[in-house]
Amino acid sequence: MRVANLENENRKIVSTMGNFHVLEYAKDASVSPANAAAEYFMGKMGVRRRQVVIDMNGKDTAIIQAGAMQWMAGNVQATTGVKGVGDLFGKMVKGAVTKESAVKPEYTGSGILVLEPTYKYLILLDVGSWGPQGVTLEDGMFYACSGTVKNKVVMRSNLSSAALGNEGLFNLSLSGSGVAALESNVPCEELVEVELNGDELKIDGNLAVCWSSSLSFTVERSTKTLLGSAVSGEGLVSVYRGTGKVLMCPVAPTGSLFAATNSLAPKPGK
Repeated sequence: MRVANLENENRKIVSTMGNFHVLEYAKDASVSPANAAAEYFMGKMGVRRRQVVIDMNGKDTAIIQAGAMQWMAGNVQATTGVKGVGDLFGKMVKGAVTKESAVKPEYTGSGILVLEPTYKYLILLDVGSWGPQGVTLEDGMFYACSGTVKNKVVMRSNLSSAALGNEGLFNLSLSGSGVAALESNVPCEELVEVELNGDELKIDGNLAVCWSSSLSFTVERSTKTLLGSAVSGEGLVSVYRGTGKVLMCPVAPTGSLFAATNSLAPKPGK
C-alpha cells in the first residue's frame, strides 16, 4: 500500500511523537465563495485545519474519541474496547461524569489511521513523562491516545472544586506509557508550564489544560475572608498543591469561536 499526496505544498506534518503525527493545512482551499474571505483571514491568524495521523505498525493500538475517525487504509480494524456488560456500564458512567464519549473505539492492525480535521490546536503529550500517577485533563481535551495508555476517572479534591468553581466533579486521567493527542483552544507554544515542588499555584479561572494527577486541586477564595475577596476584586481561584506540573493557557478563546469556525469547514464528501 502506498498513500500519495498526504503531504504537499498545502499540508505538512508539523509535529510528531512516537507513531502520532499532526498534519496541518497551510491554507484551506476547499471553500465556497461565500466563506472564502473568512477562511483567508483565519489562515493568516493561524486558525487552520489540523488532523491526527497515526501509523499502525501491527503491534501498537490506538484509542480515539468516538466519531473521530475519518479514514483508514491497510489491515486496520476497529473494536469497541468493551469487555462485557459490567465494563460497558463503567464506561458509560465515566462518559457521563467527564463529558467524554462513553465508548472510545480501539484500533489495531497495520496501516494508517487518519482522524477528522479540527480547527482546534492539537497537542501531543508523552504520558509517561508526567510520572507514575499520570496526567489529568480538563473536560473535552481528550482526542486520542496509544493503546498502552490507561484512562480512569478521578474525583476533585473536594466538593468546592465543582460547586464553587462551576466545574465538573470528575476528570479524565491518563497514566502509563504512550502518546496522547489533546484538542486545545490555544497553540502549544502559548502554553505556560509551571513545575511545582511542594508548592502551590493559584489560577483565576479554569485556564489549566492539564496537570499532574499527583497534585491536589481545589477552588478557594482568593483571600481568607469574603470581604477581602470583594475588596480585591478577585473571587474564586483554582489552587493546585503538591509536586508536579501544570500546563495552562494565559488567554483562552471561547468555545463559541471554535464552534463558529468548525461550522465553516466543508463536511467530508461535500
